[in-house]
Amino acid sequence: MKEKLITLLTFTSGLKSFGIIFIRVAILVVFVWIGGLKYFHYEADGIVPFVANSPFMSFFYAKGAPEYKEHKNAEGAYVPENREWHEANNTYTFSYGLGALIMSIGILVFLGIFFPKVGIIGDALAIIMTLGTLSFLVTTPEVWYQLGKWRIWVSLALGCRQTGY
Repeated sequence: MKEKLITLLTFTSGLKSFGIIFIRVAILVVFVWIGGLKYFHYEADGIVPFVANSPFMSFFYAKGAPEYKEHKNAEGAYVPENREWHEANNTYTFSYGLGALIMSIGILVFLGIFFPKVGIIGDALAIIMTLGTLSFLVTTPEVWYQLGKWRIWVSLALGCRQTGY
């Protein structure tokens, strides 16, 4: 019995390195997926409220935060006037750059399997990106919902469906 327990513990301790590699590969897949989506107009249109209201990123856009509300596109809809506004606003240019950055961070995290120092840089950038993304919960009015005298956070999916964005 003791030998079986030692064998089991030895096997499971070897899974630690597999788990770390698996997590790095999973981060690569997710970041390349999310970054790749930024190259599609519907995804670029969808991040406008977050970027426009962010004190850290709003300078990337040419137009002010309240103005985007008049140029929202329903997901997958093509409205030529709104598309022109988004092009003038640098919506798509910013989204392409953001997509490239997100994919690069995923690649750096993945390369940590082979080059630990490169992986540390990727890990730090992933943490910074995560904190930046979480800051949208505070800075974007569309993620808050007024319920009587209480303001509550609404999940992103629910918030998007309710506002029609």
